[in-house]
Amino acid sequence: MATIADVLARAVELREIAASYRLDTELLLCKVLERGRAFLYARPETVLTDAQSRAFDRLFARRKDGEPMAYVLGERQFWTLRLKVSPATLIPRPETELLVELALALVLEPAARVLDLGTGSGAIALALARERPAWQLTGIDSSAAALVVAEANRAALGLDNARFRHGDWLAGETDRHHLIVANPPYIDAADPHLVRGDLRFEPRAALVAADAGMAALRAIIAGAPAHLCPGGWLLLEHGSTQGAAVRERCAAELREVQTWRDLAGCERVSGGRLPA
Repeated sequence: MATIADVLARAVELREIAASYRLDTELLLCKVLERGRAFLYARPETVLTDAQSRAFDRLFARRKDGEPMAYVLGERQFWTLRLKVSPATLIPRPETELLVELALALVLEPAARVLDLGTGSGAIALALARERPAWQLTGIDSSAAALVVAEANRAALGLDNARFRHGDWLAGETDRHHLIVANPPYIDAADPHLVRGDLRFEPRAALVAADAGMAALRAIIAGAPAHLCPGGWLLLEHGSTQGAAVRERCAAELREVQTWRDLAGCERVSGGRLPA
């Protein structure tokens, strides 16, 4: 019969997986016990039931195999939201919060129409919907499984100003929007990171694009002007070495084109504005 102290002692088994091996073990145990971390320290002598021990073993084995904590726990914090995630969706990352910050800094119509392409778990769309209740958010994704997760997040957060639909980028979209945002696939298929670390568990279709990772970015830039209102904005997340190429493409159709850097100093988001 294992106690909380016994289980936490197993944290060293994750040392080669993550520097956060102790915290990871605590969070897995908290999920199983449905208790906060303070309980683990206050009651280390508590004995786990057989069902709890088996549940912990299953989660711990997944983490030991290298599966990201977000998938093992089934959720991830993004912006001010706690979101459900699954292997059908990308794990929302802190770098993408820059896209949310930039969108919120724009001066748009009070009831602006905003399109989020490749919405995945709905992270960007729902963060904007929470911060701007009058905006109307539409998230589009080609993955039906991802849209199930996005809709579950929307319902759990009670954000009625957001909706999600199945689609391939801008195909079939008839409305014009005041803002289009996207975090599309932008990784080259030959990138070695795809076969090691967290990325090997994430949906390849949401990560990889043809033409050295530029295909999806080029498609969105080419199609966006026909779906933007006059003076509307396009903001795109991209890889740290793709800023110049994205700016060049945007400059053919948009004005005020620029690139913004993330907290690590990497070029992360580029975009511009359709002439009024």
